[in-house]
Amino acid sequence: MMHSGFWKRLAAFVLDSVVLYVGYIVFIIIFGLSAVILENRGLDNEVVKIALGITALLFYISWPWLYYAIMESSKIKATVGKLAVGIIVVDTYGQRIRFVRASARNWSKVISALPLFAGFIIAGMTKNKQALHDFIAKTYVINKPYNHNQTSRMNEYPNKEHHTQDQ
Repeated sequence: MMHSGFWKRLAAFVLDSVVLYVGYIVFIIIFGLSAVILENRGLDNEVVKIALGITALLFYISWPWLYYAIMESSKIKATVGKLAVGIIVVDTYGQRIRFVRASARNWSKVISALPLFAGFIIAGMTKNKQALHDFIAKTYVINKPYNHNQTSRMNEYPNKEHHTQDQ
C-alpha cells in the first residue's frame, strides 16, 4: 500500500480549489440573475437581501463540504483533483469511506488549518503520510492501485476488532 505524499496531496488540493472556484463562479452568476429577477418582481427589497444573503452563506459553507464528502465517499473514492494525480481516500481496511466519515474528514480540516496549516504539513512527516484530519477521521490517502486486490485488506493496519463501516 503506497501512501500518497505531501506534494501529490498539495497538487490535488490546488486542482480541487479550481473546481470549487468554478462552482462559486457558476453560483454567483445564477445568484446575481436571481437577485435581479426578484428585485424586478416588486418584492420587499430588505427581505430579498436577507434571503439572498442567507442563501449565499449556506452555499459558501456547504459547497466545499458536499464536494469533498460526496466525491470521497463515492465509488471513485476521490475528488477531481485527487483523480488527476492518482490518489484516493480509504479507511483502515483500504475500503471506500462512507459519507459520515468523509464529512468528519472534511470538517476536521478546520483543525488541521490551525495554526499555520500545521495539521496539513504533518502529512509529509508521519509514517503513513497522514494529515491531522486523516488521524481524526481514521482515513488514509493512498496512490490509486492498479488492481482492486491491492486495497482489499491493508495488512499493515491490523484491527483485532470486527470491522464495520464508520463505527
